[in-house]
Amino acid sequence: MKSIAVYCGASSGADPRYATAARALAQALVAHNIALVYGGGKVGLMGVIADEVLRLGGEATGVIPKALLEREVGHAGLTRLFVVKDMHERKAMMSDLAEGFIAMPGGFGTLEELFEMVTWAQLGIHAKPIGLYNVDGFWNGLVDFAGQMVDKGFVRPAHAALLQVEEDPDALIGRLRGA
Repeated sequence: MKSIAVYCGASSGADPRYATAARALAQALVAHNIALVYGGGKVGLMGVIADEVLRLGGEATGVIPKALLEREVGHAGLTRLFVVKDMHERKAMMSDLAEGFIAMPGGFGTLEELFEMVTWAQLGIHAKPIGLYNVDGFWNGLVDFAGQMVDKGFVRPAHAALLQVEEDPDALIGRLRGA
């Protein structure tokens, strides 16, 4: 595995542990010689993970829609920064550039990107592994809800299992590599 797309917030969240976790994931990516593919911003958790990857000598590729370039303040110091037309093009390019996906804590944008990749996997559009970096139980509610969707007959157990959940970034990368 040479690259992973990381979905995370353009905000740092209310708890400094999220930024600490972003740096830990960056360290794990660089230690495993895996390039970061992400949303291209220099703010929030996006900026934290990109800055740490770059500080450690890793590779960071950003993909940002033109409309968000100034609003989210695009990161000027990346290995590569692709400016695309819109969010649809962003998600498609990030998927093309990545061999796996990790969702960190984030908001609706993070969920939207995560769910599109899960849906694409369900439909057979890609067979790339998908992980949830479960910082301080952030994703517990989603994991429980996925279980409820299985119980109610809306999601197959194999599709719910597409979400590989770990609290440790090295363990998560290990699981994604083994998928």
